[in-house]
Amino acid sequence: MALSKIDVANMVTGVTPVANGGTALSSGFNNGATTEVDQWRVSAEFNGTASPIASNWERSDTTGYGKHGTGLTESSGIFTFPSTGIYIIYAQMSVQFNEEDTDSIMSIATTTNNSSYTAQSTCREADKNTDGRKHAMSCMAVFDVTNVTTHKFRIDAQSVASSNTVGASSAETITGFTIFRIGDT
Repeated sequence: MALSKIDVANMVTGVTPVANGGTALSSGFNNGATTEVDQWRVSAEFNGTASPIASNWERSDTTGYGKHGTGLTESSGIFTFPSTGIYIIYAQMSVQFNEEDTDSIMSIATTTNNSSYTAQSTCREADKNTDGRKHAMSCMAVFDVTNVTTHKFRIDAQSVASSNTVGASSAETITGFTIFRIGDT
């Protein structure tokens, strides 16, 4: 005997996945939607080390930019998340080398106690020349934010020679980051 159809509403218990023809979602599942997307950038160039990069942060506002969700808050280069969850932080930095034999390091530093920061992700560029070459670097971190009061992050520019310039602009993101909240903690 062949079945022509199954009465899902009356004969199946639990939740049937949408991919299998169901119409309900289990609790806590957001059907693949990202609930937070935010982008920040440094609006003015600076020279030398900054741990953290504490000034000239602005939320991106270039034509077409679209923040999703509540967004982050910032105070002296320390960023606070709007809600708990698993976040991806993607950071980028541009450096113009004006000194020989120097290197530049960018780090995404995180804290879980609102005090001690540890570099969770780091990238490095080096140059032996003094011809003003510009280098770009990027790194990414996944951060499990279980408490928005204690779990924060910052972007550090370290080992940058005092004459080397960290690139920035208020018109485009040259040095900055983008965050995505990808799920519940």
